[in-house]
Amino acid sequence: MQNHSGIRDAMLATIPNLRAFAISVTNRNRDQADDLVQSTLTKALASIDRFEPGTNIRAWLITILRNDFYSSVRKRRHEGEDRDDLHATRLAAAPEQHWRLDLQDMWAALAKVRLEHREALLLVAAEGMSYDEAAQVCGIPAGTVKSRVHRARTELAQALKLDVRVELGPDRTMQAAAGSAYRAAA
Repeated sequence: MQNHSGIRDAMLATIPNLRAFAISVTNRNRDQADDLVQSTLTKALASIDRFEPGTNIRAWLITILRNDFYSSVRKRRHEGEDRDDLHATRLAAAPEQHWRLDLQDMWAALAKVRLEHREALLLVAAEGMSYDEAAQVCGIPAGTVKSRVHRARTELAQALKLDVRVELGPDRTMQAAAGSAYRAAA
C-alpha cells in the first residue's frame, strides 16, 4: 500500500480548479457545481489506489468530474427542471455595475456554446491545459480538441455579436504597424 497523504494534499490543491470547471460546465449552478466537486473527490478517494503517482492529478480529477457530470446529465434528461434558469433569472436582482452586465452577457453566450466545444475551451483557456492534456481528459485526439476550441471561440464570438476579425484580432496599433511593415517591405 502506498502513502496517500501526498496525493490527498495534491487533490486538495486542485479544488479551486475543479470548482471553476464545475461551475462552467453547469452553467454557473453553484450548488450543482459544489455537489459535483464533492462527488468527484469522494470517488477519487475511493479509488485512490488507481492513481498513478507522477501523472497529472488535476487531469485525473477533471476526468472523474467530467464523467460524473455526463452521468448526471444523462440521468436528469427525464427530470423536469429549470434547464434555462428562467425561474432563477426572474428571482435574481439586476446588477448595479456595468462589468456585471458584461459578465452576464459572457456567461449567457458561453452557455449557448455546444457543451463539447465549451468543455474544450474551458480546459485549454481557463484551466490552462495543453491540447494534449485536454485531449487525455476528454478521451479524444489533440486535433479534435484544437478544432473544438476554435469552434467554441467562433460560437462565443457569434453569440456576443463580435466581429472576430476586428474585435478579436490585432488592435488598430498592431494593424497599423503590420501595414507599415508590409509597405516598407514592398
